[in-house]
Amino acid sequence: MLAFLEEEGIHPALLRDIQAFRDRHPLAEELRDRVPAPKFHYYGREVWENAAAALLRGKNLLLTGGKATGKNVLSENLAMAFGRPAWNVSFHVSVDAAALIGMDTFADGRVVFRPGPICQCAKFGGFGILDEINMARNEALAVLHSALDFRRCLDVSGYDRLPMEDGTRFIATMNYGYAGTRELNEALASRFVVLQMPAISPENLDRLLSRHFPALRKKPRQQLCQLFFELQAKCEAGEISTKALDLRGLLDALELMEAGIPAGAALDMGVTRKTFDRYEQDLIRDVMAARISPKLTRDQLFDR
Repeated sequence: MLAFLEEEGIHPALLRDIQAFRDRHPLAEELRDRVPAPKFHYYGREVWENAAAALLRGKNLLLTGGKATGKNVLSENLAMAFGRPAWNVSFHVSVDAAALIGMDTFADGRVVFRPGPICQCAKFGGFGILDEINMARNEALAVLHSALDFRRCLDVSGYDRLPMEDGTRFIATMNYGYAGTRELNEALASRFVVLQMPAISPENLDRLLSRHFPALRKKPRQQLCQLFFELQAKCEAGEISTKALDLRGLLDALELMEAGIPAGAALDMGVTRKTFDRYEQDLIRDVMAARISPKLTRDQLFDR
């Protein structure tokens, strides 16, 4: 990962500081499987530098932005770059304080405490990835207050006060406008530095497809990039919903094409059918057909 960051043009001083952080916080052998190995790299030098600098200064990050801006990809990339074990929490209405801190359980004939992901982060200096934090209940958010501010500790009711290991960081993500989301309260928002995630650029999307599909020919790669940004423009204009603006879906469709499914059927499976409105599906197919023939086969798309 550090070699990739060097390729991205990240400032050498930041790279040295990241390496020094890794040296100060050696990873226990039993936690190596907890360090993420993300399938995709995040592309964007400025975002990388801002995020890395904040984490190096002991800050917690809140990544905000629309769909397909790479919030979760960057979170896992950061944990890998810093060499830290990661614990993921996907917030929903059923996540309560016990789900975060831990709870009593019965083992070997006695009651014992089973630590939750926030306790594990505190103990081992992990990176806590808090996904869709603006879907969390107030009870769950209250758990995070002392962990995220200058106190850096957790009071585990009935057990002990658990200080945060020095390498512990929290990276939260949030989307605006999703069903079930709400505004963060001021107390919680003040405990993060906020990074607004930009939409992926045409250059970086082309690099992403080139790296992960090296056999994909240049012309269809460029057509697929243009297709993504045309769908993005139609979403911004309100002509179609954001359900079709799915970068994961586009990458999934490319994997299906590589497996031998024709382009049109693969794009239907990965992108078009993410919306269930027939009229909208027809609009999306029209946009796709103008960019790439639905009949294209694996042999026409990929070099073998």
